[in-house]
Amino acid sequence: MASSEEDGTVEEKENNNKRRTKSALATAWLTFYNIAMTAGWLVLAIAMMRFYIQKGTTKGLYRSIARTLKFFQTFALVEVGHCAIGIVRTSVIVTGVQVCSRIFMVWFVTNSIRQIQSEESVILFLVVWTMTEITRYSYYTFNLLHHLPYFIKWARYNLFIVLYPLGVIGELMTIYAALPFVRRSGMYSMRLPNKYNVSFDYYYCLIIVMLSYIPLFPQLFFHMLRQRRRVLHGEVIVEKDD
Repeated sequence: MASSEEDGTVEEKENNNKRRTKSALATAWLTFYNIAMTAGWLVLAIAMMRFYIQKGTTKGLYRSIARTLKFFQTFALVEVGHCAIGIVRTSVIVTGVQVCSRIFMVWFVTNSIRQIQSEESVILFLVVWTMTEITRYSYYTFNLLHHLPYFIKWARYNLFIVLYPLGVIGELMTIYAALPFVRRSGMYSMRLPNKYNVSFDYYYCLIIVMLSYIPLFPQLFFHMLRQRRRVLHGEVIVEKDD
């Protein structure tokens, strides 16, 4: 009987050690990831400021930072994986929508249609994204290190009230500016007849994307407001299971 109890205790200790090791590895990786992403978006911010100071215009700014932007924004797909495997307790769907919508804007709208790259709306969402991501990733980094300055916590859960709507406006205006070029060029579209017997019109796809902001934006915005109440004011938020 004593032997059985001892075996159980040893096994429990081994399981606890394994869990602690996994937790330590996950924390180390998340800390490295968030430091790298903070640095990446800081590089983008400095590059944009330097370009504007040197040139005195935003024309050509997107092309000057496009490679760095595409790398760091695409690398954010890792965050969906974090949610999927459970090392971050955030909805996979919410994270997936946010990350994929950004990647879509970068690769399939702004990067694909050069004629719109100097639009003021592009600069608007770039500035908003940069401010948002520097704040967000620095918040996660300091939180993981257990040394979170209050001003970063305050910025994380207050700046989005202004930045989030501005970012959405910039994205929608950019897609709207892209529509005439997409319609004329027929890019990414498939017309019948073709060997696949499939029809796809990218012009109408972009219109659907714009309309999708109507239901999605309020959900994501109010999700952040609930998080704000919980973190800054200590309110207990009861989330309904989907």
